[in-house]
Amino acid sequence: MSLRLGDTAPDFEQDSSLGTIKFHQWAGDSWVVLFSHPADFTPVCTTELGLTAKLKPEFDKRNVKAIALSVDPAELHKTWIKDIEETQKTVVGFPIIADADKKVAALYDMIHPEQSATATVRSLFVIDPKKKIRLSITYPMSTGRNFDEVLRVLDALQLSDAYTVATPGNWRDGDDVIIPLSVQDPELIKQKYPKGYTAERAYLRLTPQPNK
Repeated sequence: MSLRLGDTAPDFEQDSSLGTIKFHQWAGDSWVVLFSHPADFTPVCTTELGLTAKLKPEFDKRNVKAIALSVDPAELHKTWIKDIEETQKTVVGFPIIADADKKVAALYDMIHPEQSATATVRSLFVIDPKKKIRLSITYPMSTGRNFDEVLRVLDALQLSDAYTVATPGNWRDGDDVIIPLSVQDPELIKQKYPKGYTAERAYLRLTPQPNK
């Protein structure tokens, strides 16, 4: 099953390091970062899970829950978590799905046979409170993810939802944003973007970030 942006994130019930997870119920009204790992006790994954644990305050500010996945069983996850906490100097407070039967991996198309017939690639999904997939990124097994980019995209998505804006390339929180082409009515522009805007071209209108 290949998931596309805007699709509803498949629901599932599966064991985890923190007990049984009913995904949609667990997610509640939060944003979710769901990310998979090839296996427990692997070096790149260990660093990624440590980074995610350390980002909890940033995720909390954005109403985001993190949840990881590996095809190993829950008891192995719990042992691995001890290693992660000791080597990465943090506390893993989020669940790791124990996808031993690969049910969730199949739902989210996380196994790529040309990479591995049994292990998940480094897939990452950002899912909004309506359970819609808003971002998907797939990394090769050898490459660790950039979690600063995940935070940047979360900021951009939440800003776009709240204020009807788009974000330019390399945008960071506080930079100018773009007025979408779907907004053309002059009165609506004055209402939505009271700080005004500059136009390099008729189709390229930059306005200060509305909530700054």
